Amino acid sequence: MATSSSQTLALQRNSSEQNRFIEKLMTKICSFYDEQSLIDVTFKVSNPTAFVPAHRLILAAASPYFENLFNDNQGTNPVVEINDIDSDIFERLITFCYTGQALITVNNVAAMLNAAIVLQLDDAISSSVDYIMTHIDEYTLQGAYTLERETQCEVLRQKIIEYETQNFMEISRSDEFLNFDVEKLQRILVSDNLNITREEDAFDAIQRWYNYDVPARQEQLPLLIACLRLTQFNVDFLMTHIQPLPGCELLAFKALSWIREPTVRPMINMRFTEPRGVSATNCNEKTILALCSELGMNPKFLQYSKTEDKWQEYASIKLDYAGYRTILKDDNLLFIGGYKNRVTHKVVRSWNIRNKTWQNLPSMIQARTSHCVVELDDKIYAIGGYDGYNDLSSVERYTTSDGWEFVNGLIVDRYDASAVTLSNKIYVMGGYNGNWRELKSVECYNSDSNNWTPCADMKTCHSSPGVAAHKGHIYVLSHNGAERYDPQLDTWSQICSLEVGPGWMSCVSLDNKLWALGGKSKSADKSCVSVFDEENSCWVESCSLPESIVRNCFVVPESLLSSM
Repeated sequence: MATSSSQTLALQRNSSEQNRFIEKLMTKICSFYDEQSLIDVTFKVSNPTAFVPAHRLILAAASPYFENLFNDNQGTNPVVEINDIDSDIFERLITFCYTGQALITVNNVAAMLNAAIVLQLDDAISSSVDYIMTHIDEYTLQGAYTLERETQCEVLRQKIIEYETQNFMEISRSDEFLNFDVEKLQRILVSDNLNITREEDAFDAIQRWYNYDVPARQEQLPLLIACLRLTQFNVDFLMTHIQPLPGCELLAFKALSWIREPTVRPMINMRFTEPRGVSATNCNEKTILALCSELGMNPKFLQYSKTEDKWQEYASIKLDYAGYRTILKDDNLLFIGGYKNRVTHKVVRSWNIRNKTWQNLPSMIQARTSHCVVELDDKIYAIGGYDGYNDLSSVERYTTSDGWEFVNGLIVDRYDASAVTLSNKIYVMGGYNGNWRELKSVECYNSDSNNWTPCADMKTCHSSPGVAAHKGHIYVLSHNGAERYDPQLDTWSQICSLEVGPGWMSCVSLDNKLWALGGKSKSADKSCVSVFDEENSCWVESCSLPESIVRNCFVVPESLLSSM
């Protein structure tokens, strides 16, 4: 009989007893492996041909790849062929499943990382990435860049960004820096932890990058200048260095107004107004802002206090229409589309979180409700939805320079779907098509080719699910269940479901944890809040929201909510 959760918790209370038990258990398991005792599966691995014995239960516990393999018909065979991993690397990773350790070298780390990604060994991925970053002088930063592009490994990408942020001065003087794309530079420059002694250092680096190819980079320059803490420059620097740059006049004007006229600061919409490195005043701390509304009209914003584990009201706003979709853009929430009195709208409005003020933006080309909105490469995408008569496949995107323009449409018309961005691509999943026919289908958009391609179907139909990119995977949650997508393998796997009733759901990645908000509590007319415990594959309840329906939620700096 399986151990119940209450028995597990009781065992965990006596940690020293538990540790002795686990140590004894693992010692015995490793001896079985060394002696090839009780083996129940053998892998035939090519390049060169080798036979690697193992225990199914251990491998299935270590990796969802093996769990899925052994649940498949092929996995019941006593000998399983592996053709896309070198035998030496495969054997090292099988050993890792037993010991949590593997011999990693500069020469094999790329192959180890690739194989760990295929085998879905998250700890081995982390070990490989940590090895690369601690041996970066031997492996070279260029090698790390190349490997990240080849593997699309999110863990490696984040570690490289951390390295670039910490070693910015050295990297900005390298030849590699001159070939950074604008998205990479933006990710580095926005960091509050950028390791510079003065803001002028970041400006000098931008100038060096810009002067390397002025004609091709002139339009991108304002995107980078906007990442600077412009209010930290003096008036003379702003007028002589920032204002003359093409496309940066408005940025300079806002910073000058901020410095010269403190009384009008609440009316100035600036991305950054504080200096870098002020984390002592919690400017780096992030929290959740939840948009709640019973029918969509007149929503209320609730902010979460992590220290007190409670929700409190941040603001209430008046809206006389519903069916809009919201997205966070810098310090603003954009309300896109919707309907009123059964008429679908194109309207786009921006609500500044800091100042609690409204601004109208250019309307969409197509009226939409029940659509998806995401941001990719500083562009806002409105995807699919319903126009009041038909479900839509059309997609349009917005930039401040070009306004709204159509791009290639979806393969399948859909409304009440959800979308998320990961590894510079957009993924749209679920929803309805036609006469309330629920969908399992998923499609992916590549902005470079302007094309949508089909992905593996979800295991369950989901409409208006909560979706989030978290640790290189996509999570989809609804009252129908929960599942996780691996973009490397194009596979879905089910995870522990939330014990909630029907209702809107949202999810976000905060503090390296997956948070789920929404779905009716079975004990009260409130929305549940849960955090996913990945190690034990279960959901842990947090403080419930006092509102019954969560329409969306966003991760924002705590300083943004306490600035007024």
